[in-house]
Amino acid sequence: MRETFHNTRTGRLDSVLAALLGTSRNQAAQLLKAGAVTVNGIARNASWKLCGGEMLHVCNKQAEEQQTQEVAFDVPILYEDDCLLVLNKPPMLVVHGAPSVREPTLCDWLTQKGYCLSTLAGDNRHGIVHRLDKQTSGAIVIAKDNVTHSALSAQLQSRELGRYYLAIVDRELREDTIFACEMARSNHNRLKMGKVLQGKGRFSQSLFANLMPSLRGDSALVAAKLKTGRTHQIRCHLENLGRHILGDRLYGYRGNYEGRIMLHAYMLYLIHPKTQESLILKAPLFLDMLRYLSQNYDRERIDEVLEHGSIIAAFGLLDERLHACSTE
Repeated sequence: MRETFHNTRTGRLDSVLAALLGTSRNQAAQLLKAGAVTVNGIARNASWKLCGGEMLHVCNKQAEEQQTQEVAFDVPILYEDDCLLVLNKPPMLVVHGAPSVREPTLCDWLTQKGYCLSTLAGDNRHGIVHRLDKQTSGAIVIAKDNVTHSALSAQLQSRELGRYYLAIVDRELREDTIFACEMARSNHNRLKMGKVLQGKGRFSQSLFANLMPSLRGDSALVAAKLKTGRTHQIRCHLENLGRHILGDRLYGYRGNYEGRIMLHAYMLYLIHPKTQESLILKAPLFLDMLRYLSQNYDRERIDEVLEHGSIIAAFGLLDERLHACSTE
C-alpha cells in the first residue's frame, strides 16, 4: 500500500490518518508503530498534532508483500447460510492481518473465496465478529452482513453467543471450579495478561471442568466455558490455578511437549439472527490434538467424553452455583 495525502485536517495523527484511510484508529496506530507513515518526510508517533497543510505518505511494504502471497490452505466449513459462516480454524493460522503479520491469514482466505462480508470490524477484518489466537484452533463465526454482525456482537456481550473450549493441561484440576479475577496487561511481560488488584483491570470469569486424566496421570483433558471474553483469559486463569496448557510456555508450561498450544474452541452456541433458532455447532479436533489424546488417554472413553451432551452436562453444577450466587 503506497498513498500520499495532502492533509487539510487538524488533530491527532492517528485520528486523522484513520479518517483519510477509512480505517479504525487502532489500525492507523499500528501503521504508525510499524514506521509505515511519515509527516513531511519524518516518522511521527500517534499523538503528534497536525495543523493542516502537511504531506502524509503511507508506505506499508508488509501489506504489499502479504497481498502477493498465495493462500495455499483450506479451512473447514461447519455451517453456512446467507447470514453467517462458521469455520473450524486450523492451528497456527492468524485470523487477520497486522503490521507484524507476514503470512496469509484467515481474512485472506475469505477474500480469496470471494465472500461478501460485513464491514463493521474495519477494512482488514471484514466479517470478523470475534477472534482466536494464532495457535488456538476451533470454531469461529463470520458475519456476512452488518445486521448479522451487529446482532452477533450483541449476543457476544450478553453471552448468548459463546464457546466451550477443550484444553490439555499438565495436571488435573483439584475440582471443577469457577475462577474470577480482574485482568490487565502484565507489567513484567507485555505479551502476557495477568491477575491484578480490584479496580486495576477488567473483570473476567471462567468455568473449568475435568473431563479425563491421561493414562500416566501426567496431563488431563479439561473443558472451559467463558462468562467474559478477555484476551488470553483461559490461559491466564489456568496459570492462577496452578495449571498450564501443554505448549503454552508464555504462561508457565515447563513440560516436554514441544507442539503448539493444546487449546481448541470445540463447541459454538448462538441464536441465529434471522430465524432465532438456537444453534450448537461442534468443531472436530485437528490431527495433532487427536493424536496426543489417542496416544496418552483411554481410547475407549475418548468418543464418549467428547460428546457435546457430556461436555454441556459437565458444567451443569457449575452453572447452578453461578446462578445461585447471582440471585443471592
